[in-house]
Amino acid sequence: MEQSMVGLVQNETIKLLRRRRFLVVVLILAILIPIFTYAQYRSVVTAQERMGTTDWRPLLTQQIVDMQNRLASSRLPEEWRDFIKVRIAQQQYYLDHDINPMAPGGPTFARGFMDQAISMFLPMIIVVLAVDLVSSEFSEGTVKLLLTRPVRRWKVLTSKYITLLLFTSLTVLTTLILAYLLSGVVFGYSGWDLPILTGFEVAGGELETSGAFMLPQWQFLLMQYGLGWFVCVVVATVTLMVSVLVRSAAAGMGIMMAALISGTILTQMASSWESSKYLFVVNLQLTDYLNGTLPPIKGMTLPFSLTVLSVWAIAALIIAYVTFIRRDVTS
Repeated sequence: MEQSMVGLVQNETIKLLRRRRFLVVVLILAILIPIFTYAQYRSVVTAQERMGTTDWRPLLTQQIVDMQNRLASSRLPEEWRDFIKVRIAQQQYYLDHDINPMAPGGPTFARGFMDQAISMFLPMIIVVLAVDLVSSEFSEGTVKLLLTRPVRRWKVLTSKYITLLLFTSLTVLTTLILAYLLSGVVFGYSGWDLPILTGFEVAGGELETSGAFMLPQWQFLLMQYGLGWFVCVVVATVTLMVSVLVRSAAAGMGIMMAALISGTILTQMASSWESSKYLFVVNLQLTDYLNGTLPPIKGMTLPFSLTVLSVWAIAALIIAYVTFIRRDVTS
């Protein structure tokens, strides 16, 4: 009699927990987030020492002056002028409304952490979680038992994928909670209602600012971590495919790490290779669209990147299922 899907998912959850990969992920977050918190704290202190005051208003005023000076430069690329003008307007809004954006609380740190982590750090953590989901069955010698049980193979792989999605979601949620709680010890826990400027659009390689609007930070965080979750799901799905195709967890880890690192490099030099915008690793920095940062290649928009990532995820799932169902385990 075939085992139910719930039972299969429970079995896969137990397997994953026994390998203690999720515990490793939580430990990595618990160690690195305080380090990043201290780094940001030192950055704030250094800025205050340079200005000779702890009052945020002169510091913010100086930032506005610096950006205005950049606008006066003839060497500034035209596509950056609108962006800097919007940043000036944003900072002036904070100044006029007596809002201190330079003394971040837990929510502000969590927002900044996702901005930095979405394209490399979080995907690498997901790779650690997912890379041996199938390949471990080969290394542990359980693959024959797994695939010769009276359970349809597509159900076995589906249970693994559902388990992976559950732990991927839990990882993103844990990231938000730890970033808020640990950074709040230093910066405090307020700032949920801090207004954040968003709603930028890019048309013809130029930033459109006419649709920009303010959101309370808690709403912005929901949007931002939602995009971060989507990126992690795509990376998890591609990693699952690699785990099916490659029988060694070490080889799978190498493949995914190489892909993520090459993606970071390509993003820096992608303007000279326009076709690279169709690679999933070039489209991971989704939160840049919320912040108004210009994309690495003209023509890239949030819908475009979401579409590219979705196509990659669907293709990876198809390859994973076809390979897993047809796999010969007698050799």
